[in-house]
Amino acid sequence: MWKEFKAFIAQGNVLDLAVAVVIGAAFQQIVSSLVDHIIMPFVGVILGGVDFSSLVFQFGDAQVEYGMFIQAIVDFLIIALAIFIFVKVANKLIKRRAEAEEAEEEMEEEPPASEVYLKEIRDLLSKQQESQPNDDKE
Repeated sequence: MWKEFKAFIAQGNVLDLAVAVVIGAAFQQIVSSLVDHIIMPFVGVILGGVDFSSLVFQFGDAQVEYGMFIQAIVDFLIIALAIFIFVKVANKLIKRRAEAEEAEEEMEEEPPASEVYLKEIRDLLSKQQESQPNDDKE
């Protein structure tokens, strides 16, 4: 079991996943700062100076902080939009690279025109030889 676990941990996918989690956490901090310090103040100004983080209402003895919920929704939407744009751009770049490689392979596979003509001439000559009666055997 230990050997299997070591093999699992040593796989590239696990290391890639660990790196993705760390980068994702850092990206989340950047986006949260963007939302908290840049976007939400503008949204607050547009809505008449409302600070979403301070929006609360009392329900009995409980204090419902729905402003924090609105803040979390905005965070999620901005993170989702940023990831969507990143994936869209990455897919476009990957597609361009694949198309370029395919075009390059097609160019490499096609022999030069002179070589194609020489092969056609060779084939025609060999057909002519086969169609002519062979006088050497008589």
